[in-house]
Amino acid sequence: MTRDAQTGPVPIGDGASPAAPLGVAATVVLLRDGAEGPEVLLLERPRHRGSFAGAWVFPGGGVDPEDRLLADAADVAASGGSAATAAEGAEAMIVGADAGDSADSDDPIAPVAAEVVEQLAARRAAVREVREETGLEVSPDALVSTALWIPPPIAPKRMRTWFYLTAAPAGIIVLAEDEVIDYAWLRPAIALARHASAVMTLVAPTWVTLHGLQGFESVAAIVAHFTGRGLAHYETRLGASERGQVLFWAGDVAYDDQAHIEQEGGRHRLEIGQVPWVYTASDRA
Repeated sequence: MTRDAQTGPVPIGDGASPAAPLGVAATVVLLRDGAEGPEVLLLERPRHRGSFAGAWVFPGGGVDPEDRLLADAADVAASGGSAATAAEGAEAMIVGADAGDSADSDDPIAPVAAEVVEQLAARRAAVREVREETGLEVSPDALVSTALWIPPPIAPKRMRTWFYLTAAPAGIIVLAEDEVIDYAWLRPAIALARHASAVMTLVAPTWVTLHGLQGFESVAAIVAHFTGRGLAHYETRLGASERGQVLFWAGDVAYDDQAHIEQEGGRHRLEIGQVPWVYTASDRA
């Protein structure tokens, strides 16, 4: 199973190697109100195996074949999408291709329809993964879409990862012993502080998500904020600064050209070469 879309440091290649194919995954941020503010559930992965060995992540994993239904295309068409395009996107995902690659570029509805079909599968995967990894049962209708993470082409295992959040349902957490070795309910600021002191390992999407969850007084306030904000896209590009490796996202002056890293202009980057990591984002909610 695949977790977050991007680990910490990733070797920077020369761009000559072809990109690994994109899969699809889903991640769920489970929230609860604690005595000192909202808390988030983090799971620790086994320390000596797996793609994110020893990292603390949100519940989640890859979209499985049973999560993808051809009937989704009909639902999208009924709601105003392109029936032909949605069907092509659904069929492509069922055989393991990326929905965006199958869309008709001449049809402006095409990418949107295929993405909606992809999200339907991702929501099913999100519910299933939470159940498998924690024993908790979340409602797909309660999942708020917050972000889509797309790793850089040189990543060894590339997954378009849909991030959702929801209030945690009542229930006892029962961990999947082969995939999770521990769990913790933490305020986002505490998790980030543990990462900064090298007590806790986080990957970039988890870190950025936790950063954005700070400063809220309740879970209801978080849900309301992200419901109103809409979906954020993080298509990652890699670079380097004096502090080491840097992850860039759209809106950064160096997003299209690493040579502009020191120029004045917009910022949307995460410096991960040293701890504490440094996140800079201009004009972002």
